[in-house]
Amino acid sequence: MSLAVCADVGSTYTKVAVVDLAAGVLAGAASAPTTVGTDVLHGLDAAVAAATAGLGARDVPWYVCSSAGGGLRLAVIGYEPLVTAQAGRRVGLSAGAHVVHVAAGRLGAADLTALRAARPDVVLLVGGTDGGDADTVTHNATRLARARWRRPVVYAGNADVREQVTGLLRDAGVPVTDADNVLPRIGVLAPASARAAIRAVFLRHVIGGKRLSRGARFARLVRAATPDAVLTGVEVLADTLGGDLAVVDVGGATTDVYSVLTPDERATGPGREVAGSLWRARTVEGDLGMRWSAPGVVRAAAEERLLTDGEADDLGAAAARRAADPAFLAVDDVERAVDRRIATLAATVALRRHARGAATGERAGRDLRDVRMLVGSGGVLRHSPPDVSGQVLTAVLADHAGGWALPRAAAAVVDADYVLAAGGLLAEEHRGAAQALLRQHLRTH
Repeated sequence: MSLAVCADVGSTYTKVAVVDLAAGVLAGAASAPTTVGTDVLHGLDAAVAAATAGLGARDVPWYVCSSAGGGLRLAVIGYEPLVTAQAGRRVGLSAGAHVVHVAAGRLGAADLTALRAARPDVVLLVGGTDGGDADTVTHNATRLARARWRRPVVYAGNADVREQVTGLLRDAGVPVTDADNVLPRIGVLAPASARAAIRAVFLRHVIGGKRLSRGARFARLVRAATPDAVLTGVEVLADTLGGDLAVVDVGGATTDVYSVLTPDERATGPGREVAGSLWRARTVEGDLGMRWSAPGVVRAAAEERLLTDGEADDLGAAAARRAADPAFLAVDDVERAVDRRIATLAATVALRRHARGAATGERAGRDLRDVRMLVGSGGVLRHSPPDVSGQVLTAVLADHAGGWALPRAAAAVVDADYVLAAGGLLAEEHRGAAQALLRQHLRTH
């Protein structure tokens, strides 16, 4: 067999899939606790050894993504909050980043203080369409330079002042990477170049800077932030299916939603978004999760009127226990039922926000009516019996009170074998294998 090792080094667990490239199927899989406290390579090597046992997998290529150490923290600085700053935020999310701060307009002293307090790994500096406003973005570059900013900056603003802006930053010792303008003209959102630049900066500066491993080997192995790899896998799956697709990934700290939609007349019609439409998008709900953010799920569900006051009180106590002990394991039927309830609420609220546009900043929201498949991911779904995990997704698809247009004919499937990340990692060099892997392991029955 021609094999490849695909690994996701998460904040809690490291998951490994060994893929038979010729057949496009899993040849082995394993997971191990992520060893952030010592060296993440210890957990990674242990998981790979378990996944490849008996396969004779020597000298096979490794494809690794990582969200260990909190993943990629991104700040966006734009020209105007509803246009370039919003466009930058959408691009940052699509690049696999957790957007921790957004600033718009001319930076002042208080803005710089807030930026530092957000502790971003990378700053995405945008502003002005090509040939448009240049004063704001050059002012902001000057403020960063004078403030002795030392975190990496990706410039993806007005192309007419690209050399001036990047020169200001480089002369001040700021690590800067340039990319094409994310908003070259009003209503046109162009994320690809900035997304690639953010990925390169993540690999070059962030992975090593988090001190997750003592040597340089881990930094050489990592090819993408985990959410970036997963979104690529979602894109490959959507292209393979030939239709719209949505994914909800319920994690311990966040619930991520991905959607790939087919461009239509909304891109150019009278209701078009000024900041452009991002047809392949990801949103992060940092207050919704199974462990660290479980209390946020209860609060959000109560605000959405998915819980009565009495239910919120009862579930809130269980959520607090999980937040206090993120390693909490549901070992009896009662606790497993609580986990399923929290997962259902997290997925439902996250899809509501994503579809309404609250999480993406889109006035018209995201039209998910033509979604052909809803994929569920996350440990709570992967480790549940198929009928149980199916109940969570069925509840999401039956959410008629959420104020969003439900998919009209969506099949529900769980990424039980954790292949979305693997498919995304393989897509560039082994696209045929990635397509076959996703098609065979994410099919409805």
